[in-house]
Amino acid sequence: MHEFTLTPENVAILNTNKGLRALLSREPYNLERAVRYVKYEKRLKKLQIELIRLQTWAINENERIIIIFEGRDAAGKGGAIRRATERMNPRLIKKLALPKPTEDEKTQWYFQRYVNQFPKGGEIVFFDRSWYNRAVVEPVNGFCTQAEYDIFMNQINDFERMITESGIHLVKIYMSISKKEQAKRFEDIKNNPLKQWKMTPVDEKAQELWDVYTDYKNKMFEKTAHSAVSWKIIRANRKTIARVNAINHILKSIPYDKNLEI
Repeated sequence: MHEFTLTPENVAILNTNKGLRALLSREPYNLERAVRYVKYEKRLKKLQIELIRLQTWAINENERIIIIFEGRDAAGKGGAIRRATERMNPRLIKKLALPKPTEDEKTQWYFQRYVNQFPKGGEIVFFDRSWYNRAVVEPVNGFCTQAEYDIFMNQINDFERMITESGIHLVKIYMSISKKEQAKRFEDIKNNPLKQWKMTPVDEKAQELWDVYTDYKNKMFEKTAHSAVSWKIIRANRKTIARVNAINHILKSIPYDKNLEI
């Protein structure tokens, strides 16, 4: 464990309104955590300005962008998407966490319901879980057959090649947490009346099926190693760092005009 040093810079941070709020918002009081959070908020604001610049470029140039977040239950996908999008123009953003397929959708080509949500010119679509449900979540929980899984794995690289060849920018982020951290987050959710709705039957089995999930996740990475778009694996045990790293990756992945005035 490193020792926290109360430098003049850190004292100045704690003496601001933001610093005092960060310090007093959570017990037991922790000086280091408060300083770290204020620095995170400052960094996040700069990144959100860049995301606005990215969106302005996309609107001006009629660009289409898809950003998918994958990862285990409670990995922080939704929180990262919220931080990325909270300052952007909501009229040209879609944030999607699609429910289970309808009876009609079950009869369609698997990718069809995702393609129906693809962006028009100037639009950015964020998927909180995507077509990769069929690579991991569905087989782990018995929601698809072996044949359906095999077809998906055979088609996935061609599907993403078609997406990128059509001019859509695709970014793939995988939020990775430890088994211990997932268990801790589930416990926090269960004990918080404002968050209990987040727990699903799939979540309840996540710890029990941890190793099975790991096997399918590794198969997914292996199969898509030569896909048109590489995965960015974000270590997500600390949410604030994970959010900053995820946004940084988005900004680095898309060739927007960094000098654009907004």
